[in-house]
Amino acid sequence: MTPRIIPTRRRSMTELHEIEPFGAAFHESEGKPHNIRMALALKAVAERAPIDFLPGEYMPNASPVTPTSGVYYTFGSGFAVDEGKLRENEERYPELAGELRAIREDVCRFSTGAVLAASKDRTMERLASTGACWGGGWAGHSNPDYDRLLSLGTSGIRDLIRSCRTENLEAGDFYDGCEIVLDALDILGQRFRKLAGERAAAAGSEEEKRIYGKLAETFGVIPQHPATDMCAAVCLFWMVFTFDGIDSPGRLDQFFLPAWSRTDPEEARFWLDRLWQAFHRTRTWNLCISGSDENWNDMTNDVTWAVLDLAEKYRYQTPNITMRVHRNTPEALWKRAAEVLSTGIGMPALYNDEVMCPALEKMGIPPVHSHLYCMNGCNQVDIMGKSHMGLEDGEVNFGKCLEYALWDGFDTMRGEQLSIHTGNAAKFKTFDELMKALFWQIDHVTDVSVALSLCSQMAYAKTAPSPLRSCLLDGCLERGRDYKNGGPLYGDGQILSEGMPDCADSLAAVKKFVFDEGRYTMAELLDALRVSFKGHEDMLAVLKTAPKFGNDDPYVDGIMKELSDHWFAYLKTKHTFRGGTFAGGCSTFNRAAGNGRACPALPNGHLRGDPMFSDCIGAVPGQDVSGPTAAVKSALTYDQTEVTSGFVFQLRFDKALFGTEKGMDSFIHLAKAYFAGGGQQLSVNVLSADELKDAQAHPEKYGDLIVRVGGYSDYFVRLPRDLQDNVIARTSY
Repeated sequence: MTPRIIPTRRRSMTELHEIEPFGAAFHESEGKPHNIRMALALKAVAERAPIDFLPGEYMPNASPVTPTSGVYYTFGSGFAVDEGKLRENEERYPELAGELRAIREDVCRFSTGAVLAASKDRTMERLASTGACWGGGWAGHSNPDYDRLLSLGTSGIRDLIRSCRTENLEAGDFYDGCEIVLDALDILGQRFRKLAGERAAAAGSEEEKRIYGKLAETFGVIPQHPATDMCAAVCLFWMVFTFDGIDSPGRLDQFFLPAWSRTDPEEARFWLDRLWQAFHRTRTWNLCISGSDENWNDMTNDVTWAVLDLAEKYRYQTPNITMRVHRNTPEALWKRAAEVLSTGIGMPALYNDEVMCPALEKMGIPPVHSHLYCMNGCNQVDIMGKSHMGLEDGEVNFGKCLEYALWDGFDTMRGEQLSIHTGNAAKFKTFDELMKALFWQIDHVTDVSVALSLCSQMAYAKTAPSPLRSCLLDGCLERGRDYKNGGPLYGDGQILSEGMPDCADSLAAVKKFVFDEGRYTMAELLDALRVSFKGHEDMLAVLKTAPKFGNDDPYVDGIMKELSDHWFAYLKTKHTFRGGTFAGGCSTFNRAAGNGRACPALPNGHLRGDPMFSDCIGAVPGQDVSGPTAAVKSALTYDQTEVTSGFVFQLRFDKALFGTEKGMDSFIHLAKAYFAGGGQQLSVNVLSADELKDAQAHPEKYGDLIVRVGGYSDYFVRLPRDLQDNVIARTSY
């Protein structure tokens, strides 16, 4: 479609900045250090971006991506260039075509995506394209120190910059960029103040006049100065959170507590409610509540309870609420969490400090900081205001790794040799030979994921410095280093697993029926797998009777332990560009069905291209048939203190169980037992299979039905059909 051409007339350079604020400012600063060019471009966006200020919402914000922009920056996409949009603008505004063309030719050299694509090894990319793994591709989440922002304001952060400059004289350009982006925040505050004042003057009621007047007064103080009440705290947080690109709030109940304590309770709840509505209009990610300090003191506070009240009241799918628990968690908080879960929203997900903190401490993070952990994105783990741990750095599909072990590195879905040679499996005489080949394949695919992630980390550090986040993460200002270039105190990485239960079940079937009982030879098994069991239905039926993970069966659970122990240990031999070490996790997001489709027939009975695939560390959907206690015991097979990313364990319960106090008490007892045994995380769906099936058939009746999938909650009817099938197939207790 040809873009509409704006009638020819003399256009000013001011209009150029209105069309491409980021690109124009970046281009005009050519010759300056890259981080300063980025900061100046963000400042230009702050000056011109449309302000989103919906009537009745009272939550002004400005996006870093303006409607006409073909070039922009956000925390996750980096230096983003939409060349098609840039060319469209050249056609739409012919009198500025020369200037717009010059911008396009300049910025394309710095595109994070282009730089990353040019740096990747094509052989590795071919392997990743099969669904065997992925690595990098975007910058990842992090949790800025909003407490620093709210308690210091931009003026206080400038004081910190001045202090740090004297210790890092060679980093003057870095600090200049940070100061410029603080200018951008101050400009936004001035624009918000002006607009709020105009709204107050035109208000149609005394209540609106009061609220808009309060906002105008508040933006006369923030962002330069600390937030003294909940109105200021909420508005300052939201202004920076949205201008940064919308990520994860992190430990909101902790950084809002000082302002909450200084505000009338009714007023405080009003502003938190306004923020909740703003969250709902966006895909806000992880919000963490409660937890312990390094001395195991409970950190539950009034904001914690208020968050749970809002979650129950509105039943939104966002933000993604997680709740930390530990030895001193109040019994009343456990019960309140169960009540909120009974609504069916799948939140809060529960995290165990007793496992998570020691896991982080194994990585060298001291208790005073490990107890500051929070989740972001779906359920990845960060140290609030002190780390950039990738989130997510990559992923390994264990189903594909097993495929390569069975077929000597040949990808049967693609029909070509894509992985390393590890031997002809038809000639394997022992189960140990198969495991050895599998470990080689796992190591190789992990190496590819890590290598691709390192390419991504370096590309983002080179093209997309973040002066804003550098102001809000401990270590950056103190070291004079950017957030993406080793500035934060902790720079570890997190590679996620897919299909580990499918792999363990498959190995159990091979071990039992080939090597232990001798019912089939490896050659016979491979013949059946090659044709996805067509003509071998009897063998398929036998293989499906093998022990399945999730049923407290030592036969398969022992295989899972060997499998997971190997991978966790191997990952920790790999180092990040950011200055840390990789470790593992499991957060499938919405990828489980796609990973299943990428796999050929497997010995557990998975058919070629079947989207049914494990979506957490628990059983393959529908295979845990021995009750929730058995499912929990199997999940405790993993050494979860070796895991520093979220390790999602999902259980589904029937609504009837949560409909009684006794039922909820039973759930709490089960959760406590899992955590006492060494479990890290628990996600819960409270749904009925009949309801889910009816929602598939009549989606128009279930627009508000929420389910938990792969570490986050979403509306069931919005999920792809195969992912809906995955949710329905989970065993319900």
